[in-house]
Amino acid sequence: MKGYTGKFLRIDLTHGNVKEEKLNPKLAKNYIGARGLAVKYFYDEVAADIDPLSPENKLFLATGPLTGTMANAGGRLDVVTKGPLTGGITGSNTGGYWGAELKYAGYDMLVFEGKADKPVYVWIDNGEVEIRDASHLWGKNTYETDTKLRVAII
Repeated sequence: MKGYTGKFLRIDLTHGNVKEEKLNPKLAKNYIGARGLAVKYFYDEVAADIDPLSPENKLFLATGPLTGTMANAGGRLDVVTKGPLTGGITGSNTGGYWGAELKYAGYDMLVFEGKADKPVYVWIDNGEVEIRDASHLWGKNTYETDTKLRVAII
């Protein structure tokens, strides 16, 4: 399965569990690219009648086969979920290093499920994945949060 790591993380915020799963190679081939793959997983896993703001909704962050390469737009990451504005599937796309770093960490996609009972963030480092407490970051602005997280990783 060229262009893919072949695995993704399912992050259950309700129970605080993280599970590594194999990416379905048939889906990766038939729904090529980050958005196609994330939309297919979303369609298969999220009921059409759920409330977009409920814990039953899921958030998919996906990379494509070119993410992390020198190809044009090789740094992209797609986000897919059910949106509260229309109640339909919605997505966004971002650039920068995030998508490539997720791929370099060994994962094609993150699937967030459920709802945490307190603020948390996900830590991924050299094969370790943890759901960490983020209470100390709550209410901070972007710059303060970035500084505190950078200090935490040193």
